[in-house]
Amino acid sequence: MPNPIQINPDESPQARFAYELRERRLQSGWTQLKLARMLTVSVSTVGMLETLRRRPDRRFADACDKAFKLDGVFRELWKETRWESAPEHFRNFMELETQASALQIWDPLLVPGLFQTESYARRIFEDEPGITPELVEQRVANRMQRQGILAREKAPIIWSLIDEGVLHRPMGEADTMREQLGRLLDVAGHPRVTIQVVPYAAWSAVGLQASFTIAELRGAPYSVYVESAPRGLTVGDRETITALVGRYDALRAAAFPQNLSLGIIKEVMAQWT
Repeated sequence: MPNPIQINPDESPQARFAYELRERRLQSGWTQLKLARMLTVSVSTVGMLETLRRRPDRRFADACDKAFKLDGVFRELWKETRWESAPEHFRNFMELETQASALQIWDPLLVPGLFQTESYARRIFEDEPGITPELVEQRVANRMQRQGILAREKAPIIWSLIDEGVLHRPMGEADTMREQLGRLLDVAGHPRVTIQVVPYAAWSAVGLQASFTIAELRGAPYSVYVESAPRGLTVGDRETITALVGRYDALRAAAFPQNLSLGIIKEVMAQWT
């Protein structure tokens, strides 16, 4: 029998669900077949859920709580897989993001969410009119959880283009900005991450209208998330995706290479005193 795949429960809400399912089944001394019969599902369903090849649904979560005699534990884990505290318009793309083999990110105004520190992210969420402190903290936690994809054994390749103005725009006190720029330098050391700065001197207006993220699967762009007010949009039609890929290529052509970009980040970081 092949060894089961290793799952990092901090990688994503779906990974946490799969990890808890397998652990509780093994602690109970049950095979996948026995659990499947108790849940009235196929054994392949249990196997796919335990190996992240299928997403759980509410019925399955409730059945697990009944089988393991738990008070809503799997129901709450299932809710997390739906990113229920995240803005509704972003949930679909958050799920697509976890499946991507590559991400191409452009942001003219803010540090991309995958690289934000807690304090930087908190400052952004606090500005939303009418938001409660509880929802702010939930969204900060979601953002930090999203960053778990960088810790995956097969993390997506990430290209991130950031406008130079982002480095100078205060989002909190100086120590918040120093910490955030230090985080950019740290994450740029990840073997699958490239960060490039689009300088003022580029005179580029190509992407000033909005930030966007292109998700690729096996080398082909298949979805784009475009940020806008009051809510963003997940795009799947080929014509729009092709147009945004063209914009991204133009921005990348205007950007400094990563070594020069990191030098700029270091210089600006030293100015936040």
